[in-house]
Amino acid sequence: MKSRNRKGIACLFLLFFLGLFSSCSSNDQNNNTPVIGVETEPKVLDPRYATDALSSHLCELLYDGVLRRNDSLRLVPQLAESIEQLNEKTYRIRLRKHLFFHDGRELTAKDVRYTYETLLDPHSTSPKKADFAQLERIETPDEQTLILHLKEAFASFPNSLTMGIVPQGSGDLSKKPIGSGAFLFDHAIKGKEVLLKGNKKYWGVPPLLDGLLFKVIPDETVRLLELKKGNVHLVGNPFTPAIIPWLKEQKNLKLETEVGTNVSYIGFNMNDPLLKNKKVRKAISLAIDREMIIASYLRGYAEQAESMFSPANPYHDDGIQAEGYNPLKAEQLLDEAGYPQPPDGSPRMHLSFKTSKNPSRKKLAEIFAEQLKKIGIEVEIKSMEWGSFFGDIKQGNFQLYSLTWVGVADPDILH
Repeated sequence: MKSRNRKGIACLFLLFFLGLFSSCSSNDQNNNTPVIGVETEPKVLDPRYATDALSSHLCELLYDGVLRRNDSLRLVPQLAESIEQLNEKTYRIRLRKHLFFHDGRELTAKDVRYTYETLLDPHSTSPKKADFAQLERIETPDEQTLILHLKEAFASFPNSLTMGIVPQGSGDLSKKPIGSGAFLFDHAIKGKEVLLKGNKKYWGVPPLLDGLLFKVIPDETVRLLELKKGNVHLVGNPFTPAIIPWLKEQKNLKLETEVGTNVSYIGFNMNDPLLKNKKVRKAISLAIDREMIIASYLRGYAEQAESMFSPANPYHDDGIQAEGYNPLKAEQLLDEAGYPQPPDGSPRMHLSFKTSKNPSRKKLAEIFAEQLKKIGIEVEIKSMEWGSFFGDIKQGNFQLYSLTWVGVADPDILH
């Protein structure tokens, strides 16, 4: 997640989660539309507005960007045939020929310009708007060429060009998406499922699958039982680590793991009277025993993070070191910050910790609270429905919370 209030939020880098996937083969060999079990439904299927993980993943299937990231997280052309930096503030993009949207319309430079200009509109409410803040104007000398002029040199600007392109004049596509991607939207039943169909007329290599059915199953136990029965063919993160031994015992399931790029963290409200004190934040960091959490609760399926970049990221720095678990120093820092342990043994301070209703997240919050209690900090956990929780975070209505940055690829995000 990108912080909207950069001065008001700080991060305690906590864990890298390994990508976890469980799958089983269906008894129906003719079924070429795998069923994927997901925890929640996608919120918005318009690439200009998608922020939650599932919406972002589906938008990558439905829409193509001028550029994309390959398996090594490097930027490579997608809709672009080539991209050239003419000078420090000017880029020239030449699009491939014979590009088409799902409804048969040809994709041209005018569609790319329209997509970006909707973000430049002063009335735009897109969370991606800031990514294009340096874009001053766009020229389209012909159907396959765009010239992008920046206000000032900005080395990370090409990262923004991975966003999906929408048809010119299309308006809000969140309910009925039309892109140019390898899959096209068939239907969505609120709270139940989303069906994508393979785009057999895809300009690139057409998908081998007939489609993908994303089935919403909020309850983890039900989701995994459906997987075991073969009614669901694939389940990805998140699920409770304690279930992994059971998964390994199932002969018809295959568990695959991979180092991911997601980074989970604890966020602080820097405007809070207690948490604006750096020594208090440092004490909280030192009181969290990450090694224990990884070994005991996460069953080894995570790594300690010392920055926002996982070992899978090309920008990861192996030389970064951070202090580990040190509750004695944490207590000393709280004393220095003016919050000594009261003689009667009551808490030094009370804090609230907001999280979602996801069982894994709630359990982690409980572990954090137990560890912080040992240094005299009493934590009240507020487990909320996702919409209310995320709304509070965006508005700065919290003291402590935990979230995950998904798909962090470029160092500029740290700004």
